[in-house]
Amino acid sequence: MKVVLLGTAHPFRGGLASFNERLILEFIRQGHEASISTFTTQYPGILFPGTSQFSKSPAPDIPIKREVSSIDPVSWWKLGRKLKKQSPDILIIKYWLPFMAPCFGTVAAIARKNKHTKVICIADNIIPHEPKFYDRFFTRYFLKRCDAFITMSNSVLHDLAAFDRKKLRASNPHPLFDNFGSRLEKTDACRYLNIFPDKKYILFFGFIRDYKGLDLLLQALQDERLSFLHLIVAGEFYTDDTTYKELGLQLGDRIHWFDRFIADEEVANFFSVADLVVQPYKQATQSGVTQIAYHFEVPMVVTNVGGLPELVPDGVCGLVTEPEPDQIADAIAQYFGDGLQETLRAGIREQKQRFSWDRMVGTITQLYDRLPGRA
Repeated sequence: MKVVLLGTAHPFRGGLASFNERLILEFIRQGHEASISTFTTQYPGILFPGTSQFSKSPAPDIPIKREVSSIDPVSWWKLGRKLKKQSPDILIIKYWLPFMAPCFGTVAAIARKNKHTKVICIADNIIPHEPKFYDRFFTRYFLKRCDAFITMSNSVLHDLAAFDRKKLRASNPHPLFDNFGSRLEKTDACRYLNIFPDKKYILFFGFIRDYKGLDLLLQALQDERLSFLHLIVAGEFYTDDTTYKELGLQLGDRIHWFDRFIADEEVANFFSVADLVVQPYKQATQSGVTQIAYHFEVPMVVTNVGGLPELVPDGVCGLVTEPEPDQIADAIAQYFGDGLQETLRAGIREQKQRFSWDRMVGTITQLYDRLPGRA
C-alpha cells in the first residue's frame, strides 16, 4: 500500500517525532511505500514553552518532507491538493492537540475528496491535559474529517465517544520505543551522568508539566523510609520551575537535575542507571515514558490515572498507586523493602511482547480493510 503520515518528524524533536518515524519505518520494513509529511512551522515561537523545537540528532533514513505550516491555511490547501492527486491508500494523522485540528482537518478534508484515500487518526489525546476554550470546537472539526480511529488507551476511547460513536475504531497499546539502543553497564552510564554508581536511583523522565506530578514525587521522597534513595529528574521544564526547585532543596544532594531536553543518544544512560521509574501523574492517557521503561526493562511505579494502569499491571510490571505523596512513598518503599526488582523485571520481559510495532501496523491495515468503499 501507499501510506503517508501527517505529523511531527525530524528536524522536530520529541516523543511524537520518535513515534511517527518508528511507525513509518515499520511500514517500509513490511514492503509498503511510506513517507512522512511534516511541518515547516510546528508551533509559533511565542506558543512553544521549551528552549528549542529542533533536534540535533541525525535525520532517520526514511522519506520526510517539510511541507505544511500549522498556522498557514494556504499550506494546508496546497498539501491537501497534493495528497488528493497522489492518492495514497492511507493518510495517518497522529492527533494530540486541538491547536493542530484546523491544519489536520483541512488537509484531510481535501485529500479524501479523491474518493480513494482513507484518513486514519491515531489519537494520543481527545481531551487535552491543559484545556483551552476552543478545544471541543477544533477537535470536532478534525474528527469529522477522519474515516477511522485508533486509540492507545481505554480512557481515550471513552473520550472519543463524546464526539463520535459511529465510525470504525480500534484500540492498540503504544508500542515500545526500541530506537534508543541497548541497556548499558550501570557504571558506564553513571560515569556519563557524573553520579555515583553505588546509589539507588529513581528516575523521573520527560518534559516537566504540572499534570505530570513531579511535585508529588518530590514530597514523597521526603519520607524517612526513602532517605537512601537518589532522584534523577531528566527533562526540560515546560512550566515555571520555582516550586519544583524549592521542593528539591529538601532533598539536598539526593536530587540530580538534568533539566534540559534529553537527546535520543542520551536516553539509554538514564534508564540504565535507574532502579525504578516513577510516573506520579495527576492525569494521563498513555505515556511514551512507560514504553521506554519497558524497552530497558526498568520496573515502574505509576499512578492510577488514565491508561497507565492498563500499560503497567499492578504487581506484574510495576506498582499502581494513587496520586498522593504518602501513597507514592508507600509504593516506592514496598518496591525496595520487598525486593521486587527481579520479579517485576521478569513480568516486564513477558508483557513487553504485546507492544510491537508490527502489531500497530497490523491494527492500522486491518482497520483500513474494514472501511466501506476502500479500494
